[in-house]
Amino acid sequence: MKRSHIIAIVIIAVSIAALVGSLYDSSTYADLAQAMEDPGTEYHVVGVLDRSQEIIYEPSLNASLTTFTMKDLSGKTCTVHLAKAKPQDFERSERLVLIGSATENGEFHARDMLMKCPSKYNEENRIEG
Repeated sequence: MKRSHIIAIVIIAVSIAALVGSLYDSSTYADLAQAMEDPGTEYHVVGVLDRSQEIIYEPSLNASLTTFTMKDLSGKTCTVHLAKAKPQDFERSERLVLIGSATENGEFHARDMLMKCPSKYNEENRIEG
């Protein structure tokens, strides 16, 4: 075999491995009810912070754990354990997207979270409009 053929085969193999790896890591959007029906499977769950419940973040005990309650768009609530420090302006967030999986005991363990915070531009438009 020529050297160029071997290089081409290696590049194709690496590309296939990257594609399979990205498919394995992908998850789908669901509500809390769907996530609770399939514990252990990773989902993206959209919701809002339940401000009536306490946010627990104790960096002296565990700097990589934030516990709070989230309400999904269908109204179901759940205790969430986020494996990260409490984000800045967390209490001001409008929407949350949790990336993680439900547990057998009805909690959600999130490995990551995206937040939609109020925009300063929206506030300016409200004042002008």
